[in-house]
Amino acid sequence: MAIPSAWCGQSSNKPTVDIQPPDPNSCIADNGVPCYTPQQIREAYGLTPLLNAGYDGAGQTIVIIESFGSPTIESDLKVFDAAFNLPDPPSFRVLAPLGTVPFNPDDLDHLIWAWETSLDVQWAHAMAPGANIVLLTSPVDETQGVQGLPEFLELEKYALDHRLGHIISQSWGTTENTLFNPTGRKVIYDFERFYEKAAAEHVTILAGAGDSGSANVDVSNNFYPFPTVLFPASSPFVLAVGGTTLQASSTGFFESESVWNTNAGNASGGGISQYFTQPRYQRALPHHVQKQLGGFRGIPDVAIHADPVFFYAGFYSDAASNTFISTGGTSEATACWAGVIAVANQLAGRPLGFVNPKLYLLGALGEQAEFFRDVKTGNNAANGVPGYDATSGFDLASGWGTPNLGKLLWEIREDR
Repeated sequence: MAIPSAWCGQSSNKPTVDIQPPDPNSCIADNGVPCYTPQQIREAYGLTPLLNAGYDGAGQTIVIIESFGSPTIESDLKVFDAAFNLPDPPSFRVLAPLGTVPFNPDDLDHLIWAWETSLDVQWAHAMAPGANIVLLTSPVDETQGVQGLPEFLELEKYALDHRLGHIISQSWGTTENTLFNPTGRKVIYDFERFYEKAAAEHVTILAGAGDSGSANVDVSNNFYPFPTVLFPASSPFVLAVGGTTLQASSTGFFESESVWNTNAGNASGGGISQYFTQPRYQRALPHHVQKQLGGFRGIPDVAIHADPVFFYAGFYSDAASNTFISTGGTSEATACWAGVIAVANQLAGRPLGFVNPKLYLLGALGEQAEFFRDVKTGNNAANGVPGYDATSGFDLASGWGTPNLGKLLWEIREDR
């Protein structure tokens, strides 16, 4: 998640029915594009007709995994919904089966996770307003390496064991290389056995590809001098989500798209795993991609808008600081795709579960242009590390591209 910036507009620490949303164009000076509203994003990706037809994720549950969470997430979601004319979710539960720690608004890690929680919850809901949401929080700060991962795995096992939902959204990640030690490899093994079980139980697992391009840090927060990828996005059982910069009209009419790259250190993650071999569903990729992968897993699988959007933050101790904040990244993109999967499950009348093989089959059959918007411009080089260019077809900066949902969701609901 990129570092947020505050929107200097109306603020409130209590939900109101007449709160005014921030002006989308207020972000242009900082980002070059507006902070699009939920309605604009839905329109740009073809979700609006499905929502209008009643396909809004009803009957589905999105499980979101975070450290710490936010003490005001329920009331903040109400403010977000009131501002953007969204209904409350049918059910929103916050569970902490491993316990909690007191929120400290003076602790930057607590603030970062509160930002993360707010962004993920509000934008998963924005894309699937009829879906239930379960927020599972850990009392341990996930950073880099093994730190915090065993606790996240326990939360995800809890979600599966208690049948909380068929969609698990993870916008966190650690550089694969930080796990290349005996303890880390054991953590990867444990996660992989869980992900395999989740796939067998028709649960879709999503993870963000990262926000620093092909450059990622070690446990001391120093960038590796060569391209790397994040785990769990690199897992073959996970739908890895990259980010784009969307250009759309004031009504959300799609105009163009490129790889998300601020040229200031933030860019869509993507690249080649140094741990996981190439999954079967990637073996039908074109020869030039196969040669590039060298027998290993490539990410991301898909992408969607990652430039800043607004979320509401009401967790500051100073009430005057509680306002709409703009931020983006593949955290946002992952939450949006979690909402997309919720709508797809409702449309299919069943949980689609492990969707990667289906998505790659569509591409292998030459149907990418029918169901995805192919991102052909931009790259994810960042922080002095070479990256990957967007090209026609599948690439390591944007995967298959972004969804043309009006067609894609109707297609993936069918067995082929």
